[in-house]
Amino acid sequence: MPIDPTQLRTLVVKPVLLSLGLPSSEVAENLIMGTAAHESHLGDYIEQVGGGPALGIFQMEPATLNDCYENYLDYRADLKAKVDGFLAAQPATPDGSPDKQQQLATNLAYATAMCRIRYYRAPAAMPSDPNDVNALGTYWKQYYNTPQGAGTVEQFVADYNRYLGS
Repeated sequence: MPIDPTQLRTLVVKPVLLSLGLPSSEVAENLIMGTAAHESHLGDYIEQVGGGPALGIFQMEPATLNDCYENYLDYRADLKAKVDGFLAAQPATPDGSPDKQQQLATNLAYATAMCRIRYYRAPAAMPSDPNDVNALGTYWKQYYNTPQGAGTVEQFVADYNRYLGS
């Protein structure tokens, strides 16, 4: 059963965005909500269907997670501390540090923070109209799914409308 979208937005997405201190807007919220609606149908599954590596409601791949750290967060200590502040003690790696990869699946706040970081790194500004679902889908396709990814703007729009309302 999917996560209630109002609860996800109110109890997770908005507070995480505020805590990160990045420019927060209705566009960012809707883009993140649309990503969850499309990628996992708001949590119907948290492991990639078909056995791929993506995890969590945003279906982020470990390689993307690692890239966000190695090429962005590791050079921004204040922002990295805010993101890492969402990590829980468990699950942990064998050395006892939080298992960031597994926390994409088990920790909604951390997964939301990483989804926002992924979009924040995009070279183009987010769409200006928070209600233009086609523009949100186009941005998702370019900067989250990537042009080589299997997803389509049409699928994003359909899932957005189905799970979040038009």
